[in-house]
Amino acid sequence: MSTKEAGIQTTAEFVQEHELKRVLGPVQLIMLGIGCIIGAGIFVITGTAAATHAGPAVVLSFVLAGTGCLFAGLCYSEFASMIPVAGSAYTYAYATLGGFVAWFIGWNLVLEYLMAAATVAVGWSGYFSDLMAKAGIHIPEQFANAPFAFTGAHTLEPTGAIVNVPAAGLVLALTTFLVVGVRESATFNGLMVLIKVAVVIMVIVFGLQYVNMDNVTPFIPPNTTGKWGEFGWSGVLAAAGLIFFAYIGFDAVSVAAQEAKNPQRDMPIGILGSLFICTILYILMAFVMTGIVHYSALNTAHPVSSAISSIPGLAWLAQLVNVGATVGLASVVFVSLYGQSRIFYSMARDGFLPPLFSAVHPKFRTPHRGTIVTGIFAAIFAALFPLDILGELVSIGTLAAFAVVCLGVMILRLRSPKAKRPFRTPYVWIVAPLGILACVAMM
Repeated sequence: MSTKEAGIQTTAEFVQEHELKRVLGPVQLIMLGIGCIIGAGIFVITGTAAATHAGPAVVLSFVLAGTGCLFAGLCYSEFASMIPVAGSAYTYAYATLGGFVAWFIGWNLVLEYLMAAATVAVGWSGYFSDLMAKAGIHIPEQFANAPFAFTGAHTLEPTGAIVNVPAAGLVLALTTFLVVGVRESATFNGLMVLIKVAVVIMVIVFGLQYVNMDNVTPFIPPNTTGKWGEFGWSGVLAAAGLIFFAYIGFDAVSVAAQEAKNPQRDMPIGILGSLFICTILYILMAFVMTGIVHYSALNTAHPVSSAISSIPGLAWLAQLVNVGATVGLASVVFVSLYGQSRIFYSMARDGFLPPLFSAVHPKFRTPHRGTIVTGIFAAIFAALFPLDILGELVSIGTLAAFAVVCLGVMILRLRSPKAKRPFRTPYVWIVAPLGILACVAMM
């Protein structure tokens, strides 16, 4: 078969030339998924979604977003078990729907990873600034915030700040590491996961005893008259679309398919296992945050530590939250930049971008040109734009990719009904359409 006949053939030939070591088992894949999922979604955007859209009912928003992700995750699992190579939704689209759809999904993934890196960097900046302030080092606000704010009228207005230096600095530093070949090992990722999960569990366990039920009453605040998405059920749906960002990490598990020991068995375990664990943690975390303080107080750059700091008995935990969030968010930025640069590289290799972006550095063996270009753009977005607009851009790109994966599973069932499927999406003619509907609705 010619490499031009199908995207998966192109990828397979590339894999033969550059085979990666298959060293990841199911536990490591779950840890990878949790490491990618737990980031700005739980440490930052949960507060924004509760304060501006859903109130305490942000818990229901997580349930809705998690259910939509479950549908997509089941479809991802079938593809990952059939096509155990790197590339995620881009590869699946190329293999089933052809070059044009692959091109479309590839650019959606570029948007997803690029904006995810910028979004998490902005969230990291808030926690880093707060951490430095508690250490006696104060970063001027005009150099730690975006110069524009996203208003309810969907317009950008000046804030008086100049540039978000910590956010841009983090992106540029990590981009440099990626160019020179510094990679996140499985051991390092496992350590980051333990730090982040430990912080989340500590907040849940110690925060539950301080929950004030008055703060979660009414559970669904009444809608702001005439304004869709500001509380009420429309606010729950709007928040679900925004916090969908909190789940995008599970598709990073599929990028690791070439490094899984038994991808046909382990990839579905990694995808669905990490999704399930993180959904439970998200729901409990959202309940605790909106229970210990009123939801209107959560619209800050570091809502978890702010909420914890308001409880005298938990002041000791606030600093640990900042440390855990700072370390954890930095690792998510690293993974996002890595994934984005590799998608860029894959698209260039398959002819969707100029060949110069598929060149590998002769010494560092990294796709340095694409890494530098995407790192610069991510740094610019992180320096200039606020968290909420970046988060919405990430969600839009991700939802489109998820919807196409659900569509691709159905097309492949019709086109190749007898193909070997180590994992089969249950009730595919119900699950896949519901996945598409959920993604389109949240878009």
